[in-house]
Formats: sequence, C-alpha cells, structure tokens
Amino acid sequence: MNPLLLSVFLALLAIYAGLVWFAWTTQRKVERLAPPEGAYVTVQGVRLHYVERGTGPRTVLCIHGLAGNARHFTAHVLARLSADFRVVVVDRPGAGYSAPLADTPTPQAQASLLAALIDALDLERPIVVGHSLGGAVALALASAHPERVGALALVAPLSQAPAGVPSVFAGLVLPSALMRRVVGWTLAVPLSIARRDEVLSTVFSPEAVPRDFAVRGGGVLGMRPSAFAAASTDLMATTPGVMAALAASYPTLSMPVGVLYGSHDRILEPRLQGERLVEQIPHATLEWVEMGGHMLPLTVPDRVASFVRDVAARLTPMPID
Repeated sequence: MNPLLLSVFLALLAIYAGLVWFAWTTQRKVERLAPPEGAYVTVQGVRLHYVERGTGPRTVLCIHGLAGNARHFTAHVLARLSADFRVVVVDRPGAGYSAPLADTPTPQAQASLLAALIDALDLERPIVVGHSLGGAVALALASAHPERVGALALVAPLSQAPAGVPSVFAGLVLPSALMRRVVGWTLAVPLSIARRDEVLSTVFSPEAVPRDFAVRGGGVLGMRPSAFAAASTDLMATTPGVMAALAASYPTLSMPVGVLYGSHDRILEPRLQGERLVEQIPHATLEWVEMGGHMLPLTVPDRVASFVRDVAARLTPMPID
C-alpha cells in the first residue's frame, strides 16, 4: 500500500478507535450515575425495564417520549401519583434499560408489546399516560386494544404526522440501521455533549431546564450509543403513513381521553397535535399550560399529576369486592 494512504488509513483507524473508546467510557459513567431503578419482565421475547410504586384501586401506566426514558416520570410525577394509584412507568423498547424490538418500532408495534406488559403485570385497564411519542403509543394501544385501557391522559402527545422534524432532532434522521450504530458509537456521544445546552434549551423552552434533569430526570442516559440508535430508529419508524393510519382510528375510541399541552411547545405544534386530536375524538378534552413547553412531566409535575387525577375521575368507580 502507498505509504501516504497507509498513514491516512492508520490515522482514521486511530480516530475511530478513540471515538469508540470515548463512547464506551461515557456509557459506563452514565450508567453508574443513573442505574436501573426498577425490575424487568420479558414479554413477546423483549426484556422491558419498569418501575412500580404505590397501591390503589386504579393503575396508571406511564409511557415516555422520543429520546427519553422512565426517569422523565419517576423524577417527580411518580411520587405525586403513587399515594393513590398503583403506578407503573416503563422504559419503551430500546430506551432506558429496555431491550429493543426486533421489528420496526412503530407506535402500533410498541403498543402490542405494552398490551402484553399489561397482561404480564396484571394491570387492570390502566389509565395510560403518554408523553410526546409515548402519546402516539398510548393512542395505538387504546385503538388496537381498547379492552385493556381504562382511559388516556395524553401529555403533549404526538397524534398527527408533524410538518417536519424539529431541528434539534435532525441528526437522528438516518434511514440505515448500520449507520445508526456507527454514528452512535462514534460521533453521537461527543456531539450530544457539545450541543447539550442548545438542545435542552430548545426542548424545554420557554421553561428552564430543571437542575436535577441530568441524573434524576434521566438526561444523562441519552448520552449512550444505544440511546442514540433507539431514538433514531423510533423517529424513522414514525412515518407520515404510520401516523395517518393511526389517526384514522381515533373516532372509534370510547374511553375517557384528556389532552394536556403547553401553549408554547417548540417540539410539537400544539394546535395541530392537540386541537386536531380533540376534533377527531369528540368526547376528548383539551387543557392548556400557559407558557408551558414540551417537557411538562419534568417542569410542571403538579399540574401533570392533577391532570391525570382529573382524567381518572371520569372513569366509572371500581366495584368493591
């Protein structure tokens, strides 16, 4: 081989090895800072991590959004609900400490997995709380498995095909699974660290990023190769066609449905995603958090918990044995 080409090849190899080493060491540090908080259950061959607290006549199942994890709910909302409800917060497949789906993780595919989780944990018709992409999964769950869902409490949900990908998520647009893994183990971690303040400012805007978001809120768990690959896979699986098919099922929903949106959400368009949804589900209700952004479970947990309680109050009382 030409000596110059050999030198270039060796230099590139050294850079690649250095990036992989950095990603690996960062992942180890992150997982020491924010280890699993709950237990594991395997459903449909997929190992899911979930956190369970509280007891009560009703159960609440919380589903987090894109590039998130269970800590988005366990940080503050969980404690506010567990005094009166049995609360289960799950890491969606591929996120947090849950294993990924072998198939394309559309909201419908994730909903099928969570229906099996409801059966495995004996969650009797839970109030399903879905945030952001978790809202689309919750809607898919209620549409395909209405007998397993008591009510929907949707927080800044993705309900329609968005007009485009938010700029902070543009780097996740990678159609190739191989490219997701390569980028995840090379550029994703240092770039996520370099752009952290910019991205978080946009995602939480106009609200401030909570001081405890990094660890208690699970922010650091996003700085892992697997988290990048899972978020990219989720984004690429949630196509306009997938969302259009899901939206066609909304008029069939008969359980109580509540929607909570921040008036100044910069990630999802509140009018399209919120108002359009309640037009498609005539009995659904829509509430606004004035000057609220997208990350409501972390910025206004009291309001989110109160909203969930209000939705739960619309259910028929549980029979007393």
